[in-house]
Amino acid sequence: MKATRHLRSLGSALRSRAKVWLCGVSVFILAVLFSFGPHAQDITFFRIGTGSTGGTYFPIGGIIASAISKPPGSRECDSGGSCGVPGLIAVAQSTEGSVANVMGIAEGQLESGFSQADISYWAYNGEGAFKKTGAITNLRTVANLFSESMHLVARRGSGINSVEDLRGKRVSLDREGSGPRVDALLVLKAYGVEIHDLKVESLSLGAAADRLRDGELDAVFMIAGTPANAIVNLADDALITLVPLDGPNADKLREAYPFFAKDRIPAGTYFNTSATDTLSVGAQWLVSADVPDELVYKITRALWHPSTRQLLDGGHPKGKKISVATALDGLVVPIHPGARRYYSEAGIPFPASTK
Repeated sequence: MKATRHLRSLGSALRSRAKVWLCGVSVFILAVLFSFGPHAQDITFFRIGTGSTGGTYFPIGGIIASAISKPPGSRECDSGGSCGVPGLIAVAQSTEGSVANVMGIAEGQLESGFSQADISYWAYNGEGAFKKTGAITNLRTVANLFSESMHLVARRGSGINSVEDLRGKRVSLDREGSGPRVDALLVLKAYGVEIHDLKVESLSLGAAADRLRDGELDAVFMIAGTPANAIVNLADDALITLVPLDGPNADKLREAYPFFAKDRIPAGTYFNTSATDTLSVGAQWLVSADVPDELVYKITRALWHPSTRQLLDGGHPKGKKISVATALDGLVVPIHPGARRYYSEAGIPFPASTK
C-alpha cells in the first residue's frame, strides 16, 4: 500500500512537472519549426525519457537521440552526415528514472524511455509496486541496452561483510517508490533480513553518498551501470567496500524473479576493490505500442547502424556494452512489431523466452 501511495504521489508530481516541461518543449518545437520553414511538415519529434543528468541513462539517451535523428537539410549518411531517420528529431528528456518513464509512456507524455527490466516487468504484468495501479499493457521493447549492477556499498570499518551484517545498521534503500528500493527489499527478504532490523534511510544516491562520506550512514543499496560516479569518488578516497550478493539466497532470488541475472563487478572497477559477485538487471529501451511500426523499424535500424557504434564507443563507458548481439537478452516486455521486423531481417536470433 505504501509503495502504491508513493507511485500515485509520483504520478501527480510527474504530471505537474510535465506541464512545465511541455511548455518548454512547445517553445523548442516552435523554434525548430520556424527555423526549418517549409520543411517543418516533414519533422517528427520523438521523446526519450532517461534519468537524472548525473546518472547513466541521460548521457546514453543523448547519444542515441543524436544517432537516430536526421533533421531536414542534414547531409546524407554516405557523405559523412547523419544516418538517422529522415525528418526525425529525437530529444533525450531528463526524468526521475524508470518508474517515471514507464508512467510517462502510459500517460502519453513520452514516446519512449529507458527502464530497468524489473520495473518493466512489474509494470507490464501489474505486479509488485504496480499491483494496485494495474498493468501498463501499452509498453513494448526496442532493445536491451546494457546490464546494471546491484551495488551494496558499505562504509569501510562498519563491520558489514554480508547482507546479514546490515542488521542494526544505518542503511539507505533509495527513495520510496524507486526501482532500486523495490529490489533492495527483495534482496533483504531473500537473505532473511527484515526492514525493521535496519535503521532505514530513504535517500537519493548523491545524498546517500554524502552521508556515508560524513560517517552518518553505514551502507547504501543502488543499481547502476559501472562505474557509478558517486561510488568512484568514495572508492578513490578509500572509504568503502563492496558487499557480495551471491550464494544460495541469490540463486533462489533469480529463480523467483526472471529479471535478475548473475553479475560480477570486476576487480579495479573501483579503486582498491576486489572482484565482487552480485546481481544485475537489464537497462531496456521501451516504447509506446502506439508508435507506428514503420517509425520504430527505422529507429531500430538507425540504433544499430555502424555510425552509431562509433558514437556509443566514444561517448560513454557503458556505450561500449550496447550491442545488437545482446539486444534481445532478458526481455520482459513484448518486442514492438517494428523492432521485431528489423531483428528478423538482420538475422538476429530470438531467444525462446522472447515475447
